[in-house]
Amino acid sequence: MSKPVTDRLLTALQAIQESQGAVSDTALKALSQARSEPLYRLEGLRSFYPVFREIAGAPHRLQICRDGPCRLKGQALAADLQVALDGRQDLDIEMVSCLGLCDCAPASALNETPGPLPDASTVIEWLDNAHWPIPVATNNLQRLPTDPYPGVDCRYGAIKAWRDRPAEDIIREIEAAGLQGLGGAAFPTARKWAFTRAASGEPRTVICNADESEPGTFKDRHLLENAPHLVIEGMLLGGVVIGASLGVIYLRHEYHQARRRIEEALATARGSGVLGPDARGPGLAFDIELFVSPGGYILGEETALLEALEDRRGEPRHKPPFPTTVGLHGGPTLINNVETLAAVTTILARGASWWRAQGRGEHAGLKYICVSGDIKTPQVLCLPWGSTVAEAIEGCGGLSDGRNLLAFSPGGASTPFLPPTAADTPMTFDDLRAAGSGLGTGALFVVGTGRSLADVLLAQAHFFRNESCGKCVPCRVGSAKGVEMAESALEHSPAPIEQALETLHHTLSRTSICGLGQVALLPLVDGLRRFPDEPSLKPLKGFTTGAD
Repeated sequence: MSKPVTDRLLTALQAIQESQGAVSDTALKALSQARSEPLYRLEGLRSFYPVFREIAGAPHRLQICRDGPCRLKGQALAADLQVALDGRQDLDIEMVSCLGLCDCAPASALNETPGPLPDASTVIEWLDNAHWPIPVATNNLQRLPTDPYPGVDCRYGAIKAWRDRPAEDIIREIEAAGLQGLGGAAFPTARKWAFTRAASGEPRTVICNADESEPGTFKDRHLLENAPHLVIEGMLLGGVVIGASLGVIYLRHEYHQARRRIEEALATARGSGVLGPDARGPGLAFDIELFVSPGGYILGEETALLEALEDRRGEPRHKPPFPTTVGLHGGPTLINNVETLAAVTTILARGASWWRAQGRGEHAGLKYICVSGDIKTPQVLCLPWGSTVAEAIEGCGGLSDGRNLLAFSPGGASTPFLPPTAADTPMTFDDLRAAGSGLGTGALFVVGTGRSLADVLLAQAHFFRNESCGKCVPCRVGSAKGVEMAESALEHSPAPIEQALETLHHTLSRTSICGLGQVALLPLVDGLRRFPDEPSLKPLKGFTTGAD
């Protein structure tokens, strides 16, 4: 069985950070002696995970998102704020990667409390009065369209109906629904469950990957805050199928309200006997551990996540073997993301035929789409599979500030931008792939006219460069080189770097260990091809802006 959360080195380091404000050298040496762990191993963990600091710094900390929608909506405000607050000894300002709050962009977190980025006078008032009335961006709880339970007392009906049936029946029902993995890979869910069930070995574990960290992506946060019981039940059903007694929810550390909601839901499930010694049947236990990630986009990669759970640096493993056969602590491990596990519960509670009927035409089911950028009301939408990009934009009130559509990325920072002519494309894996992009994480990022597309694309490349774990040379060096080339052409001397970027991207895509390096330069390279007349991209073709 996996080690309990209280015994993990990473959990111990996080506890030190929370109590002391940093993981100092003194604290690291004390932990090394207490756990009889080599100091170099602890130093390796501290240096890898971004949540850990060696020095506590100022008593207050303002983190400002620098990526995607937040950069688009608040770059000037962030710069003004830094200038206005420069010199304050009681505040550290950090520009950080996506906070998962794209629906309130530009987003920030003051002393770990999330909300829209305030102006300087508001921050000064809060600091001087020691009062933190930051509007929490994630407190509008609601019953979700995919929640099959009208009330609290009705929950966990699917596990009651399916627990004692053959596991093959559960797999067949999921297969009949046509469910694919909704974290981006689109691997058939029933097939993954069948592979994991058939694999031999121990321990057997179900993991919910709740570490969504790609700019523009916040749907899993929405699901966990509003319906954690659906995810818990989906994990329990997975435990029944693969014969696992333990589940782990791997949650990104910025999701404080989601953490509280999960903890409450887990306590309720244990109190009612849904989780516990007889969860999978008489004498067949199943419980769930909530593990809070110490940060890093790469931890969303399933094998990097496993490395973190095994108290190592979160660097992706070579595959094969895949986690379905050799996963956590060497045993078969079923890993699905939040939306996929919640969908399993819905399907088994309402039936595969109901699920299929929710889609349009040949498409089955419902899909959560997070929409951000230059739109009037950024939000998470629940749409029938097969709905178009244009319908999603209209569902958010259309574009903001009188802008027209310039470009959109339909699936997160790793999916190429498409032009307005593609707005009628259905938001499905196949249709968006045929259009030259992808559904990815289901994160629709909308860019309006009047924006610099070059700046948007370069920001995407910045994100992947910043988040590279550094394990493989192509990604570590190549992502930085691509950004350096683009920055030089845009900010200093225009140069025709299209072919050089294309070659570099090709090398990264063929030689990087994981998906990060394989897509690090893709939005930039694809944007140069797809938007040949975009003025802001002309310096990358060797022309000054506005030149023919």
